[in-house]
Amino acid sequence: MVEEEKIKELFPSFEPELVDSMSENADIKEFQAGQLMMKTGQNIRSTMLITRGLVKIFREDADGNEFFMYYLQPGQACALSMICATRQETSQIMARAMTDAESISIPLEYMDKWMTQYKSWYHFVLESYRSRFEELLITVDHIAFRNMDERLLFYLKKQKETVKSNRLYLSNTEIASDLNSSREVISRLMKKLADRQLIRIDRNCIEILKLEL
Repeated sequence: MVEEEKIKELFPSFEPELVDSMSENADIKEFQAGQLMMKTGQNIRSTMLITRGLVKIFREDADGNEFFMYYLQPGQACALSMICATRQETSQIMARAMTDAESISIPLEYMDKWMTQYKSWYHFVLESYRSRFEELLITVDHIAFRNMDERLLFYLKKQKETVKSNRLYLSNTEIASDLNSSREVISRLMKKLADRQLIRIDRNCIEILKLEL
């Protein structure tokens, strides 16, 4: 059972009847930082609404290389898991908790039922599709049509906006994985940014000083 106050706080547009039904029929799931929340090939029978923490959505190829797609934050839902659950398909994406995280897990039967029963849920699902699709288009645009220098700047800017901090605790290896590049290339570009005084690199932290896109 999910606390009604938590639902109301994060999803204020939901009708009282929807909040009641969600509280009775959904479950809370907790995840530790670094834990996989969803993996490729997994049968999806429910969707997740993030209530705490930061979740990374990505694809993984046969060699284990990651392709970053977007982040989910409290108050947001995984639109791709909704699609997979509705069509009763296996997951084509991976989800990892970047911090300790928590989600509301909603069974498939209620997802479908609420679409026709509650306008607020219908609009929330559509908005989730639209928002995640737009984020994915932006990511693809920067990967397909920009060089690595621009992609790195875009990536760091998005990271800063996501965590709402000028201090990013990321390694060059993690960045290279997200950008489908090599650690050597990222290290070289990061040094250039530091030389231009756009960032300051400490041992375990990247401090954003100024970003130019």
